[in-house]
Amino acid sequence: MPTLTAEQLDHFDTFGFLAVDQVFDPEEVIDPVMDEYASVLDTLANELYERGVITDRYADLPFAERVCKVYGESQQVHAQYFDFSLPQKGIRADTPFWAGPAVFDALTHHRLLDTVECFIGPEIYSNPVQHVRVKVPESIAPRDADGNVIYGATPWHQDSGVVNASADDTDMLTVWFPLMDTDAENGCLQVIPGSHRGEVLTHCSGVQGLNIPSSILPGEDTARAIPLPAGGCLFLHRKTVHAALPNLSDRIRWSFDLRYHPPGQPTGREAFPGFVARSQQDPDAVLHDAAKWRQMWLDARAILSDQPDPEYNRWSLDDEVCA
Repeated sequence: MPTLTAEQLDHFDTFGFLAVDQVFDPEEVIDPVMDEYASVLDTLANELYERGVITDRYADLPFAERVCKVYGESQQVHAQYFDFSLPQKGIRADTPFWAGPAVFDALTHHRLLDTVECFIGPEIYSNPVQHVRVKVPESIAPRDADGNVIYGATPWHQDSGVVNASADDTDMLTVWFPLMDTDAENGCLQVIPGSHRGEVLTHCSGVQGLNIPSSILPGEDTARAIPLPAGGCLFLHRKTVHAALPNLSDRIRWSFDLRYHPPGQPTGREAFPGFVARSQQDPDAVLHDAAKWRQMWLDARAILSDQPDPEYNRWSLDDEVCA
């Protein structure tokens, strides 16, 4: 049974994005994730307290307030503790990550996959380019020596531009959803409608990561912010130019950033493990076990910690548009 209308799919084809306000029930999907991450934050706070980085565990505070206190006092970004992916560089045998059962259940939730199926068909692979992002208000965020927020607004980019060129023809769909209501004040995403019809643009290295320089950025004056409620999703074409606004509110912005495509197509980050999330052709290939998913990431960490960093950036720092 289709979950999207022809008009919605036509909007995606025309503009390269589609916002859907209610894809799943937040109580069913998001609440267990929040409960799971409360334990992750508890572990982080205890570690920082024992090392003398913070003077209080802030154990009585709810997650949002507690993570603000921990980030604010430590003046450090601890994103890797929460992420269900590994960093691109400097992986150690003990590099933290979180691949818990509630996260796995969210990635493979039937309502989410039903909607993904509308875009790419019934054969669905969960791409390992995936992140959770907990962004505290910029007023208390850790900053570098130049005063730049370390983990702040995400610059303009295309998701095809931040993976290897091997995935240029992969029918990759980005699914972004907030774990709490988001708006322009606390840093929702913004998109440039129709930008998916162009090429994969050159990306340059900057303070917040790879970005499309303003000299070649198409249609920035047409950018549109996309607020979403918890339970809603933003679906993006792999070449749609998008960014995240800064969090200028007094609350956190917490989101999942996922990718899906048909099995057998390159992921653009082959050193990391993906899995078959749905298949009519080969139901036995579908991964249902959250513990096995976690073990795949543990195995990848062990391998990558013992070898040189893979190369994920296709772009040259000497490109003239990056000067």
